[in-house]
Amino acid sequence: MQAKFDAFFKLSQNNTSVRTEVMAGATTFLTMAYIIFVNPSILAAAGMDKGAVFTATCLAAALGTLIMGLYANYPVALAPGMGLNAYFTYGVVLGMGYSWQAALGAVFVSGVLFVILSVLPVRQWIINAIPMSQKMAISAGIGLFLAIIALENAGIVADHPATLVTLGDLSKPEPLLASLGFVVMVALSARKVPGAMIIAMLAVTFLGVALGVTETRGFFSMPPSLAPTFLQMDIPAALEVSMLSVVLAFLIVNIFDTAGTLVGVAHRAKMLDAKGRLPRLKQALLADSAATVAGAALGTSPTTSYIESASGVNVGGRTGLTAVTVASLFLLSLFLSPLAATIPLYATAPALLFVACLMLQGLAEINWSDLTEAAPAVVTAVAMPLTFSISSGIGMGFIAFAAIKLASGRFSDINPAVLMIALAFIYKFAML
Repeated sequence: MQAKFDAFFKLSQNNTSVRTEVMAGATTFLTMAYIIFVNPSILAAAGMDKGAVFTATCLAAALGTLIMGLYANYPVALAPGMGLNAYFTYGVVLGMGYSWQAALGAVFVSGVLFVILSVLPVRQWIINAIPMSQKMAISAGIGLFLAIIALENAGIVADHPATLVTLGDLSKPEPLLASLGFVVMVALSARKVPGAMIIAMLAVTFLGVALGVTETRGFFSMPPSLAPTFLQMDIPAALEVSMLSVVLAFLIVNIFDTAGTLVGVAHRAKMLDAKGRLPRLKQALLADSAATVAGAALGTSPTTSYIESASGVNVGGRTGLTAVTVASLFLLSLFLSPLAATIPLYATAPALLFVACLMLQGLAEINWSDLTEAAPAVVTAVAMPLTFSISSGIGMGFIAFAAIKLASGRFSDINPAVLMIALAFIYKFAML
């Protein structure tokens, strides 16, 4: 068996072993297992069946990660993406008024487009077309978008007719438990404790149960039925002109989130070649895009590569066997649905806020000495939470980038793809 694993995953060539890969897979799983509890809570707010979404989340993560491990031989795990799931619920369904079936259709269409782009030779051109400042701004903007959702779910901020937002009722136990969870989560992460996020979520949940704030629903059971969400995507609705910006937002964020994650993880794993290029990029992008298509069919928001995979790489993961281990653990997680149903919003809110903190690091990569780069980036990042829409933030940022560069006479800085996207959003906003 050792020899077969070695031959298929090229373990010796990558200076690793079965034991190291399995340990790396377990480490990666612990750092991202929070998604099996957080994702059902977010999508349930869109009207989707929470149990079915739990099953879809585990299956989509397992399938996508398995494809990444077996086809691309990457130590990268996949699952429904944070930020994209929030946009799905709070932006598309609750914000724009579309049905969750139509939103799933948009995810499916964006996934199919991603598959096509992954096969075509233009994929590298597309990835390189978007300015680095906008890539970082999109990441930071999604982080701010997650942050305001987290604070709202925790009860720390509330709506106000005059000021739009205000301080919530901090005398209630939920905001206090959420705040405690966030402090514990950050402290454990700073101490390099594997699974810091899930440990903090479970601790806060059990504390809430002990205080009578939350009722427990058990721990183990057979997986919930997938029927309420399986193949429920409304593709005709997703193909309407009004849904173009939604599909585009899912596609753009998924492509660049995937590209950034793959480059980051591959760099830590020392997988990049002398020119900084990714090996087997086509296979990796196909694995990610196929996972989005499959996830939509199962009933979840876009599935994407997770930067948490770097935790497994840090303990020695170098091949697809790490990913296969993660996929196996996601399948075992199917039997934890009662625990997922027990975990309340005030316990998942700290995870959203924690991820927001990590995503805001992208602001440090922006060239603040060049206002033609920094100003559009600020527009992108700030517009997302304030319009409560990732697609609107992207659109406003691209329009600002193109307009400022043109007005400054920096024509060579504008890629044709950026100009096309900016014009498309100008038309969309004009038609509102």
